[in-house]
Amino acid sequence: MDITSPCVVTLTWTLSDAQGQLIDELTDPVEFFYGGDDLLPKVEEALAGQTTGFEAHLHLEPEHAFGDYDAELLCYEGRELFPEGVEPGMQFEGLPEGASTPDMPDDLIYTVTEVYPAHVVLDANHPLAGLALRIQLKVMDVRSASTEEVAAGSVGESPLALLSGAPANTPLH
Repeated sequence: MDITSPCVVTLTWTLSDAQGQLIDELTDPVEFFYGGDDLLPKVEEALAGQTTGFEAHLHLEPEHAFGDYDAELLCYEGRELFPEGVEPGMQFEGLPEGASTPDMPDDLIYTVTEVYPAHVVLDANHPLAGLALRIQLKVMDVRSASTEEVAAGSVGESPLALLSGAPANTPLH
C-alpha cells in the first residue's frame, strides 16, 4: 500500500541534532496517522507515495521542526507559587495561580529550567526549539486508517510529539 492521506504508517527512527548528537531513537515501531497531526509536514512530504521498506534521511531546519527559540517565552515566577520539591524538567500546563507575568500565554506547557530559593525559571518553548534536526526513518508498515483514526486525525497517545506537527510548546513524551 502506498502512503496517501489518510493512512497509518509504522515507523522506526533515529533523531539527532545537526552535529550528530543522538536525541532519540525509536527501535520499536510506532504507528503514526499520515494526513493529520501526528507528523511534521516535512516528514509527511518525504513519506508521500512511498511504501513499506522506504528509508529517508532528512535534515530539518528549526522552521521546519519545532521553530526558533523565543526568549519571550521565558519567565520567572516566585518560588512560593510552586509545590514543594519542584525541580528542573517538571512541566506545568499554564502558569501557576498568582503568576506575576500575566502577559504570558496561559495555554502553553511550561518546563521548569532552574529553581532558586526566591524564584523558578519557566520556559514555554518546545525542548527542541531552535535546533536543526537530522531524522533517519524507516517505514515498517502502511495500513488503512480506521474511521476513528480519521475522525481524530491521529492514532492517539504515542511517543510522537517529537515528530508531530503539534504546536511548538508540546512536551516530549
